[in-house]
Formats: sequence, structure tokens, C-alpha cells
Amino acid sequence: MASHKAIEMPTVYWNSSIDWKPSPVVALATSVDESQVAAAREDGSLEIWLVSPGSVGWHCQLTINGNPNSRVSSLVWCPSSSKGMPSGRLFSSSIDGTISEWDLFDLKQKTVLDTLGVSIWQMVLAPGTGPSQLRHHDHQNVANGHGNHKLCNGNNRVHSESEDDDDDDDDSVELHEQLNSENHCVAIGCDDGWVRLYSIPGSDKLTYHKSLPRVSGRVLSVTWSLDAKRIYSGSSDGYIRCWDAELSQEMYRMTVGLGGLGSRSELCVWSLLALRCGTLVSADSSGSVQFWDSHHGTLLQAHSLHKGDVNALAASPSHNRVFSAGSDGQVILYKLSSDAVGPNGDGSSSEVIRKWVYVGYVRAHTHDIRALTVAVPISRADPLPDEKAKRVRHKEKPVEFSYQKWAHLGVPMLISAGDDTKLFAYSAKEFTKFSPHDICPAPQRVLVQLAHNTVFNRSSLLLVQASYWVDILCVCTKTGGVATTDLVARVKSKASNRIISSAISASGVLFAYSDHVKPSLFELKRSKDGGRVWSVSKRQLPRNLRYAHSIAFSFDSSRLILAAHDRRIYVVDVETSELVHSFTPCRGENEVDLPPPEPPIVRMFTSFDGQWLAAINCFGDIYVFNLEIQRQHWFISRLDGASVTAGGFFPRNSNVLVITTSSNQVYAFDVDAKQLGEWSVRNTHILPRRFLEFPGEVIGLSFPPASSSSVIIYSARAMCLIDFRMPVDHKDDIALPNGLDSKFVELADLRPKRKFNDLNLEIKRIGRRNFEFFPFRDPVLFVGHLSQISILVLDKPWLEVVKNLDASPVHRHIYGT
Repeated sequence: MASHKAIEMPTVYWNSSIDWKPSPVVALATSVDESQVAAAREDGSLEIWLVSPGSVGWHCQLTINGNPNSRVSSLVWCPSSSKGMPSGRLFSSSIDGTISEWDLFDLKQKTVLDTLGVSIWQMVLAPGTGPSQLRHHDHQNVANGHGNHKLCNGNNRVHSESEDDDDDDDDSVELHEQLNSENHCVAIGCDDGWVRLYSIPGSDKLTYHKSLPRVSGRVLSVTWSLDAKRIYSGSSDGYIRCWDAELSQEMYRMTVGLGGLGSRSELCVWSLLALRCGTLVSADSSGSVQFWDSHHGTLLQAHSLHKGDVNALAASPSHNRVFSAGSDGQVILYKLSSDAVGPNGDGSSSEVIRKWVYVGYVRAHTHDIRALTVAVPISRADPLPDEKAKRVRHKEKPVEFSYQKWAHLGVPMLISAGDDTKLFAYSAKEFTKFSPHDICPAPQRVLVQLAHNTVFNRSSLLLVQASYWVDILCVCTKTGGVATTDLVARVKSKASNRIISSAISASGVLFAYSDHVKPSLFELKRSKDGGRVWSVSKRQLPRNLRYAHSIAFSFDSSRLILAAHDRRIYVVDVETSELVHSFTPCRGENEVDLPPPEPPIVRMFTSFDGQWLAAINCFGDIYVFNLEIQRQHWFISRLDGASVTAGGFFPRNSNVLVITTSSNQVYAFDVDAKQLGEWSVRNTHILPRRFLEFPGEVIGLSFPPASSSSVIIYSARAMCLIDFRMPVDHKDDIALPNGLDSKFVELADLRPKRKFNDLNLEIKRIGRRNFEFFPFRDPVLFVGHLSQISILVLDKPWLEVVKNLDASPVHRHIYGT
């Protein structure tokens, strides 16, 4: 193996002209089993993130495109009676007054409560299992006033240590058995001053229960006491009201302005948080965070450390740490401290006074922070019910997920998000000791596909998918490592429907997209003299085709393959516009004639010889189909329980399928033989540590056109060159702090004017090892081969992205100005 020649290093061409405008995050919520975080964006889309212990393994498992005209105001996970839904059911309230359920299996948004005619500011689930109270109280994580119900499997305990080694700072949570009930109760804070209570049955619609008496001002925040006997509401009139949940009577009210920076009439209470110790925490528009005795309605303490509205609150599982965040971009930590008042003269014991003290702050966001939540990381995605994850035999024990000192399984993590479109993760117990982790360096990355060596004078074409149109761009390379793009065609979706998938054929002649209504196919033409005149014509498709979550073409461009919403895969003959075949993905041979029980397909890869189709569902299972004999060839269950992040076939060896996973593993499968390839059997679980700690989630692969063994794997922050003929090189295999060692950080900090040539020189200088890394200075959207020895890298300086955001960044005063 050592006799093989070194990897041939490609020349890099850069382009930063792609339009990219991610949408702000407006709400966060943690799943029932605390393994997932839902993030709602202002454009109506929803993301489901798998929580990871540290900088490696964060994975956006699902993206659902909802109603772009309905802004989400809050998210709630509700326990499900179905054993197949350990994460629970996900609901959202909206400013337009509707409530929706997000179907994580069919990837769609369903309205379960038609508009109330007024805005809903917050929705919160009762801590019990329904309108009635729990017989056994369950300790919970609470975020943004939402109860995150921890379902215990008997051995699952959350534990942590104190920053200051206090005995009372243990995050271990004793969990009690919950009652099984089909109905759950939610309280809804409305713009008209009402708090309305609804029950969530097993059906598709919410059931009205009752309303609390109307108050002056808007109800902006709601939370329950942990015994579900009281409801607290915060309003735009500066009052917090405590209600008897059963009698629907006001018990007392608290005036927020008395302990803050002022008591103006329009002081808004944006967030409420009920703690296990009986303390109620409020956050308001004056920048104050106040701690109240919830039994008597008296003010205990007030902190006015924020320089603007405080939008969100969250607590650690132990409820002795509280986090606040707001329009100043800060996340502030308060901790419950115990002080002993000196011993009495008669020798009796001293009195212990407990108070909330300011610990510190972290400012990672450049814009307003809109939401906080707390989650507990896991190392792998949960398997579906009655499913056993595929375990690969290996000689050495796999590397455990513990890449940073604060990153351990079962240790709570705080997640923040806001107007800068970013999500950051922090250690909940060592908040001020470690820098936060940027979960998604390239949020809402635009979908890009490259067709090189097309029929149009062997030029390279890019397909760029925007929200409501697709662009076809022609790529031109220039000296100095620079690439330019010229707009060839722009096709807008009909009736401004959001586009959810697209693809371009290898020849460049055909491209297709699908919105939430149906797929569409187009043909690209160029003037006969090879000039700059291009035209687009629409091609016919079979009638009644469902809209598609994923689209692909066969390599010879003769077949269009659609992974439809009905969870079937349709193969269309492009020339005749006829439906050739439809596949029903299944796990076993006896399930072919049954209705499709499998999750939707979200990724597809075709082999270059036209024989194989690999389809990936949203949970990471792999289905391999033989397009020649039109039948399913193989089913591969999730690899070590992880989700698939990218994949593809080698151009010169169509029997080899390469797959990367959210656990930063890479697999090479012998598809024809239905087994792991020889390389994977030997090396998959002894990969270099620098690859296991790959900076950022892997988002794509690129194969040299004539390759049978080499591939480029890339994330938004770096790329890695792998040759499966060469041995795995562990030389100088050191830990990468947050994914990059000092040499790579130094390279990533090159001046912009030197970026192009210096990276090419660095590739030639150090590119002699297998699994060699090359970092990117700016977030990268796409990497693809233009030829055997050249690649195109599409990046975008983050400062340019920030400048184009609708929201203004936080103003920070510079001394002397």
C-alpha cells in the first residue's frame, strides 16, 4: 500500500458571487427525549437538529418548508402516546393566530387550530399529561417558559458538576413515572388579553377547554407552575398575574417596573420561567431580569444588566442556573448562591440566605437573540422502533464522543439563536470557561449542483436553487485562481411557490425543480452559432405526479428520478414523457406490495453507468435500487445509528458507493456484493483523529471525473482529500481544538488578496498525506470538480451576508467615538 503514488492535488478556483441570505431564527424548543432541537425561522421553515456533545456531530436531520406568510411565535414539543415517536409531537403558534403541527414523518405543516383572529404570542405545555395534574411531579428542563418533559428509560440520568464545586449544584435530575394520557393541555397567550386553554387530543385538531379572565394589554408570555396548579401570564401593561388553573381566578399580580429600570405603562414582559424552588423569573423590555417569590408574589431580586429588551429565559436541569438573552446579543448567567449569616453568640447554627448572583456573560451573536433552550447531547441518532442499527465489525474500539473538556454525553447544553441566523451551543455548567460552538457556519446553505463538460462547448454549468427560482450559471475560470459566473437563465416558480428540490443533468441540457404542488422539467438551449443567446423551454411530465423532496437524473440524462411526497420513487423517460417505473422503498423483500411505510427520501445518488440508484431517507437509512432490472437491490440500516450527510458513486467504479455520516465516519460499500468494501472493513473505525474531528458537518462530496478511488469531502469550514488506495496516515495526528489545529487556523487567516494563490501553494506543499485537511477562510457553500485537476469553491464572506440581513446588528460603542 505504501508504494502508491501521492494524491494528485487539484488547482482551486474561487467564486463568491452566489446570493445567500439566510433567515433569522425566531423560536427554539427541545424534544421530549432532549436529543433534538427544533429551530423555526422567519421565512416559515423549520429545522430539526440532532444534539451533539461538542463541536462534532451536530446534524440538521430535517428541514420542513412551512407557510412563509405565517411567522412562528413559539414551539412546543408534546409527549406522544406512540412508541414510534420518542421525541414527541411538535406544535407551533403563529402571529397570524393559527396553531400548526409539524409532521416529522411526512415533512409537512398541518394547521390544527384555525386563526383566532388575534396574534398568539406564546404557547406553553402544562407540566402534567393533560388538563388534570400529575400524580407524581416530574422535574423538567424549562426553556423560554416551555416545559421540556424528560422521558426516562430507567437508566437515563442527567448529571453535571458545578463551576464552583458547590454541593447544591448537581444537575442530576430524579425522574418520576408519568401517567399515560392521550390529552395534553396548552396555555396560549393572545394579543387580545386572553389566556386560552386547549387540549391536544390524538386527532388533528385542538379542543377548546376554557379561557382565563381578560386583562388589559397583550398577553406576551405564559408559563405553568411545575405542579400545574398555577398559570403565570406577563402582559404589555407591565404586570405579571398569577392564576388558579382550576378555578380560573386571579390570585395576585406583580408590578414588574418596581424592581427594574422604570415603570412606564408600556413595559412588556417578554418571558417567564417557573423554577422548582418556587421562584418565578421574569424578563422584560427594560432590560431587567427579576426573581420573584411565586407563593407570595414578592420581589426577591432584580438584575438590570442587559442593554435592551430581554427576549428569552432558560434554566439548567438542576434549576439553580438561569440564562437570559436579548436585543444586546448577550447571554447572561445567574446562579443560585448560598450565603451563611454569621453564627449566633449562643453557638447556634448560622442562617443560610440563598440569592441569585450574576456570574458572567458571553456575546457570540452579532444581532438580537430571540430564543434559548437547553438540551442533553447524545452521540447517535435514535433508531426507529423495532429497528437495530447496523454495527460494523472492527478491530479497534471506536473513538468516543468527547472532543472538548465540556463536551460529554449527558451534560446539559444551552443553545441560543436569533436575528443573525446562527445557532450557538454553550456548556450549561461551565458557561464562562469555554467559547460557544457555532453549530451551523453556513445556515440555510443554498443548494448548488455542477454539470461539468456539458454539451455546450464543454463548458461547466451551475444550478443554484433559491427560495422561489432556480438560476443556471456558466462558469469561467481565470488566472490567479478566480472563477466568474454568467447568468444563463432564471426560472421562477409558478404563483411564487417555494421550491423544495432541484437537479441538473450531466449534459447540462435538462434541469428540473419541484415546489409543494408538482415537479417541473425544463430544457436549456443555446443559439446554433455558440453565441450568448440562451433559451429555456418547458418539457412535459406525466400527469398527477406528486411533488418531490429530491430529484436526480441518470448520468446519460435519459431518465428523471423523483422521490415523491407519497414516499415512492418515480422514474420518468425524458424523451417520451412516460412513467417507466415506480419504486416503493422497503426494508424487506416481503414488503414490496405493501403501502409505503418508510420515511420520505431526501437524498438520491445515481451511478455513472446508469445501473444503481441510492436513496437516503430523512433518518439515514439507505435503499439501493437496480435501475436496469427495476427492483430494489439492498437495504442498509443506519450506520452505527448515525444520519447520512453526503454520498455518491465513483465515476470509474460504479459499484462503489461512498457515504459519510453525522458521526464523521466514511464508508465505502461494494453495492453489487451487498457488503462493506475491503477498505471500510480495515479502516472505518481507525480513521485519523483529524478526520473524526472534522470542522463542521460534512455537506458534500466531489469526485474527480476519471477517479476510481479518490474523493474530496467538504464542510462549510474545510475540505479533506481521501484516496482509498492509500493507507490511513496517523502521523502527527493531534487533537484539533474546535476542529482546527494551529497550522490550519493560521492558513485560514490569510489576507483575502492572498487567499486564492496561497491555498493552492499550501495544497501543493502539504498535500502528500491521505486525509489531509485544507481549511476555508469564509463559509463555503459548494465544492465541485471542474476537471480532473481543478475544483470550484463557492464561498461567501460572512460579513457580506450579515450586511444583507434585514435586521440591524447590535450597536456596540467604541471607546473614544
